Amino acid sequence: MSTVYLPIIALLAGLLGLVWGADKFVTGSVGVARNFGISSMIIGLTVVSIGTSAPEIIVSINAALSDAGGLAVGNALGSNLANMGLVLGITTLVAPLPVQTHLLKEESPVLLLITVLAGLCLYDGQLNRGESIALGLMVIPVIAIMVKYKKNHPSPEVADDVSTATDGSMKTSGLWLLLGLAILLLSAEVTVWGATSIAHFFGISDLIVGLTIVAIGTSLPELAASIVSATKGHHDIAVGNIFGSNLFNLLLVMTTAGAIAPIALPSDVFSRDYLSLLVMTLLMIGLVGWTVRKNRHIESVARLSKFVGVILLTSYALYYVVLWSSLTVS
Repeated sequence: MSTVYLPIIALLAGLLGLVWGADKFVTGSVGVARNFGISSMIIGLTVVSIGTSAPEIIVSINAALSDAGGLAVGNALGSNLANMGLVLGITTLVAPLPVQTHLLKEESPVLLLITVLAGLCLYDGQLNRGESIALGLMVIPVIAIMVKYKKNHPSPEVADDVSTATDGSMKTSGLWLLLGLAILLLSAEVTVWGATSIAHFFGISDLIVGLTIVAIGTSLPELAASIVSATKGHHDIAVGNIFGSNLFNLLLVMTTAGAIAPIALPSDVFSRDYLSLLVMTLLMIGLVGWTVRKNRHIESVARLSKFVGVILLTSYALYYVVLWSSLTVS
């Protein structure tokens, strides 16, 4: 049993490094972008959104290069489940989160479309290079649509949130960017080694480790960002962060691994994990729609209640029951 202690320590240290490195990487990236005169709105929609998915992206690359593609796919699907069930669930319990109709009109259809397309890629048990590249390239029109919409419907919260944490010279910002990236790369290598070693020791697949431990660990930046945003009153960012992060996980994290090397996946990935993700996505969108509809005749802004948080957390727990049941049966 002592031989597994080092991989466990490596996994925990790697996850902590990913969280710290992602924070510094985002801080440096935003600072560099601001020094080049890029608007806060554009920074918030691109640099910050992609930056919070940086741990998953770097882990995905390292996993694919280490012939552990299942870990990368499990990380993408598991992180999305954790974002909706764990992150949004806990954040809603911390503070009632206001939701705007644009989440239903703009973000929800795009997220649902990308989720369905991801399912088509996984349906045959193969994540091929061509379909990965095709799905990954969709990040370009998605960002373009988001930027165009936000220019016509600006949110002052986004600009304020970016502005409060991005002061610094080009030199300082550049140093934070490089340091954050270096820590991310090193931490991802350590995380993948620890995760795959634990999987081999206990005789479980790297897919399961990616769906659980690594997925939750790499979702910590989203959890921290959402809770901090909620407690500071930047509620729109707390909810929008989940939609954006889930989009980039499917468009960049999962597809990066498939583009590097084709991945053969067990049938459970589609029938158990992907379908759970699709159901959770529909549930989240449905709860947002129900909240908006329930408050349509009230002048105050619609807010996700703690009851919604309980539903999301319960649904996430039920996924683990299904996951555990499938493992014990097999």
